[in-house]
Amino acid sequence: MSKRDYYEVLGVERGASEGDLKKAYRRLAMKFHPDRNPDDEDAEEKFKEASEAYEILSDAEKRQAYDQFGHAGVDPSQGGAGGFGFEGNFGDIFGDVFGDIFGGARGGGRGGNGVARGADLRYNMQLDLEQAVNGATIEVQIPVLAGCDDCDGSGAAPGTSASTCPDCQGAGQVRVSQGFFSLQQTCPRCRGQGRVVTDPCRACNGAGRKERRKTLSVKIPAGVDTGDRIRLTGEGEAGVNNGPPGDLYVQVDVREHPIFVREGRHLYCEVPISVVDAALGGELEVPTLEGRVKLKVPAETQTGKMFRLRGKGVTQVRGGGVGDLLCKVVVETPVKLTDHQKELMRELKTSLGESAKHSPREKSWFDGVKNFFDGLTG
Repeated sequence: MSKRDYYEVLGVERGASEGDLKKAYRRLAMKFHPDRNPDDEDAEEKFKEASEAYEILSDAEKRQAYDQFGHAGVDPSQGGAGGFGFEGNFGDIFGDVFGDIFGGARGGGRGGNGVARGADLRYNMQLDLEQAVNGATIEVQIPVLAGCDDCDGSGAAPGTSASTCPDCQGAGQVRVSQGFFSLQQTCPRCRGQGRVVTDPCRACNGAGRKERRKTLSVKIPAGVDTGDRIRLTGEGEAGVNNGPPGDLYVQVDVREHPIFVREGRHLYCEVPISVVDAALGGELEVPTLEGRVKLKVPAETQTGKMFRLRGKGVTQVRGGGVGDLLCKVVVETPVKLTDHQKELMRELKTSLGESAKHSPREKSWFDGVKNFFDGLTG
């Protein structure tokens, strides 16, 4: 099966610059990356195809051979000028294109001296609605890889130090000859760190880092909601060989509240009232996150009536003013009536009779039902 033209795969012109190639590859890789498309073989093939195209065209020597001879010029099986094969330095091109996005936090980003940024960490924090709305300061304990105190993060035993790797001379990479061509790969002796430790620190076994629990005071700003993230710079894992630490991301999840439901900056709740209060009107106490307030219910209030208490909602963390509390009235039918109470209800029903003025919605509803069935039989 013949391969597609590499320029066509990336969607660029043949004279595209290095920046255009990188931009095109980044777009396709983000779209078809296997992590974003699990169990999608078609997406995986497109990802590999785009990666192969970028691997060839981003290398000046390989690109020249491809422009002149096509796929035959870079196919190792045909003695092409590439000679490396696609799998040769896939990690290098992927790290080069995405290093500025992930900041080297995914285990890459090593320099010639083996220094690497520490990994970012995530902590899932559950909050009560009151804490999310009003803000809070919460202490958390997280396990992290921190710099070893005994060796000061060097990995070498106290009183000693790491030496430059004799195989790669501190570059972290070596070149392996393959006929007329050479392949650059991670130095197998120092594993890309550029230096070796002959006498490792016993406390951390030469890693330069060891796990410990760290206590942090996390300040939760007022107005956060489920899905918000709080970034604590430099509170992630320690870097390799005294590299910069990663960050800690606190992921917020707000628990369900027994009374209130939050939608953006507004709060909602249901307020049950008796038939008597609904008919005659009255004054009720309703809860807010700031305490109880009085709510005047006018006479003849129906179920579903919404009352708005302005300024009793949420101040959003990104601004936009304070929301409101919306209280939905639910008229509650009395239960477990005594014989005397039942008799009083019957007397009330007799007193009301069938007058439409007492139950206007009931009268209009039955009229609508009658008209509907008259229309079916007409």
